[in-house]
Amino acid sequence: MTLPPRLGFCALGLLLLPPPPAAISTTPNRQHPAIAFASKATGNWEIHLVNPDDRRSVRLTFRPGEDRFPVWSPDGAHIAFGSQVAEDWELWVMDTSGGHQRRLAPQIIAKSPRVWSPDGRRIAFAAGRRGRGDIAVVRFDGTGLTTLTGDDTDDLDPSWSPDGRRIAFTSVRGGNADIWVVDVENHNQVRLTAASAADNNPAWSPDGQRIAFTSTRGGNRDIYIMHTDGSGIMRLTTDPAAEGQPAWSPDGKWIAMQVIRGENYDIDVIDASSGARRRLAASPAYDGAVAWSPDGTRLAFISSRDGFDALYVTTLSGTALTRLSSTPSLNPGWSP
Repeated sequence: MTLPPRLGFCALGLLLLPPPPAAISTTPNRQHPAIAFASKATGNWEIHLVNPDDRRSVRLTFRPGEDRFPVWSPDGAHIAFGSQVAEDWELWVMDTSGGHQRRLAPQIIAKSPRVWSPDGRRIAFAAGRRGRGDIAVVRFDGTGLTTLTGDDTDDLDPSWSPDGRRIAFTSVRGGNADIWVVDVENHNQVRLTAASAADNNPAWSPDGQRIAFTSTRGGNRDIYIMHTDGSGIMRLTTDPAAEGQPAWSPDGKWIAMQVIRGENYDIDVIDASSGARRRLAASPAYDGAVAWSPDGTRLAFISSRDGFDALYVTTLSGTALTRLSSTPSLNPGWSP
């Protein structure tokens, strides 16, 4: 892919970027996917793309602040990302070539995910400053910034339903973390969980029938699944380790998760129906931040097993491990 020449800020306020010294030759697609990630190769966190097959990479952002948390649009044509300005983080979007960068929203909560609507027209995120967030949406063109929730506590972790009608999220209103859903059009909010324990990190299944989430209701931090109306809650993990951050495979069969055993961070995958699980990535160092490939056969993740946080790819069986980066890396995400 070829980037436009440096032109600085044009009259429309769009930032056009210089071409990198090397480029990925094919447009990312299902047959030739790419992984977007944050790299500190230049000493500053910037968004890069890498081809997981030949390891060629390209730098997309050249801003003075940190750029992290890339998220692909459903059609693979754009990438939303977080950009740090002074003490705040802002929501930006760009073409997958790195061109036409523009700000969509100020003051986002960086620790909370950003997620595209299934039709690619809007992005949901947690708006606000540290200690106070609301679920908000904005159109891809930067118009229609709308707050969907409004209370005096944090609303975080938005997960868009596959039909685009609702967003599941974590709220600590009432002094306890629970899973809620909000209707995108009429803003009606429904509480799905009401345990005395903490419920968070909701993740909608690809078929829209279930929501996976993390809960401590069993005395340990485990992965649970429920129907989208909050009924039929089922505990999926029973391991003494602490599990969290569930991520569904594209076919909905598997859930990848962060596993903490003592002070060690690993990655496991578990069958969402049978509960059968396998170790995906385990080392004496940190392994986490997992992301599925669009065909569900590979997973990208971050590991510090070589002395720094690097980007790796492995197969679903946990074999054929490949390191893709040689400098500190974070926040991987596959093209659709």
